[in-house]
Amino acid sequence: MTDQTAEAEDWLRLLAHERGISRRRFLQLLSVGGAAAVLAACFGDRLPGTSDPTPAPTAMGQTEPPRWYKDPTPFIQRSGSLEARLENLQEVMTPNKLFFVRNNSTSMDVDATTWRLSVEGDAVSSPMELSYTDIQNMPSTTLVCYLECAGNHRAMFDIVKGQKADGTQWERGAVGNGEWIGVPLQAVLTQAGITEDAASVLLVGLDEGSPEDGFRRAMTVEKAMHPDTLLAYAMNGEKLPRDHGYPLRAVVPGWVGSSWIKWLGRIVVSSQPFWTRNNTTSYVLIGEDYPPEGEADGVVVTAQTVKSALALPWPAELPAGGQRIHGYAHSPNSISKVEWSADSGSTWHEADLHGPQVQYSWARFEFTWSPGPGEYILMTRATDTAGNTQPDTIPFNKKGYLFNQPLPHPVKVS
Repeated sequence: MTDQTAEAEDWLRLLAHERGISRRRFLQLLSVGGAAAVLAACFGDRLPGTSDPTPAPTAMGQTEPPRWYKDPTPFIQRSGSLEARLENLQEVMTPNKLFFVRNNSTSMDVDATTWRLSVEGDAVSSPMELSYTDIQNMPSTTLVCYLECAGNHRAMFDIVKGQKADGTQWERGAVGNGEWIGVPLQAVLTQAGITEDAASVLLVGLDEGSPEDGFRRAMTVEKAMHPDTLLAYAMNGEKLPRDHGYPLRAVVPGWVGSSWIKWLGRIVVSSQPFWTRNNTTSYVLIGEDYPPEGEADGVVVTAQTVKSALALPWPAELPAGGQRIHGYAHSPNSISKVEWSADSGSTWHEADLHGPQVQYSWARFEFTWSPGPGEYILMTRATDTAGNTQPDTIPFNKKGYLFNQPLPHPVKVS
């Protein structure tokens, strides 16, 4: 192998890792179809705007499952993920067909009749397996909760601050609000005999194409045993869609989306803290302002921050004259106030909040604006019931997580 060939393979390997392709899958693609197969798996090989992704080639003439199962047309396509267009969202609840998708490989098509959930580890006295029927027969809980990727607004580090962060360049649409039905994780852990020395709970997905051969994240026992941390099998009154983790996914209110493991297959309860890729080098705030925490390269990302965004295209074009503008604000706490500005933040006005905020829902806000022709910068900022307000500025972090400055939304009025 020449140095040039070795450099090319190293580049492909790094690209595949960044796109969530496991080392085993990378080597299989490389042996079957060379660089072209790896690139197809990384970026997809279908034309924008088509309804169905073209499956990637695999060994023995088989095909990969599609990257997603829902119609991608209403979304902004970002690698293997789908970013919602906020201007398409009109109500407090986000319809399943418009709910964003964040994948680390491809969506899974799991057979619920043979699926099993394993609960194991040195901090349970009665390791067990549960079937889909077992889960459905347990007492259920219904919860309204927003779901947001930790990297939502990541592109704004570049757009607003001129510092591009690593990772998928999400703008504002890696977020949605849903109603979830499932079983409290607490009930499952109690049935498995969680012990007093339990320190950490690791959730592992069945998506073997993801990093670590199954996407995984750990949480504290306190969060796992909170009555509102769910194992959900229904979403917005429907069976959990395949793109969203069927047959079972975690719902972790107030925490970033990477904790909401999809296609859940294993729960491991340990007497020691878990340190994996996703809380040491990924989903970690890495930068001068973030000192290392435990075995991590920085501060581990768990809870979300207070944010708001307008439900308008970016940039937006609007007619002159009076009109109602709406958007969404969210925080691990309820939203108490949203303000808006049409002069880049020099003056602020209070927006109208619509309806009571139930449980962990986001808030829909509205305001009336009567602009004349010209170019404007609209901004919003939210405050939650704990007194947290979106900050004027935040420090840069390498992975681009938790950006929550007020967004300078460009609007042309004619």
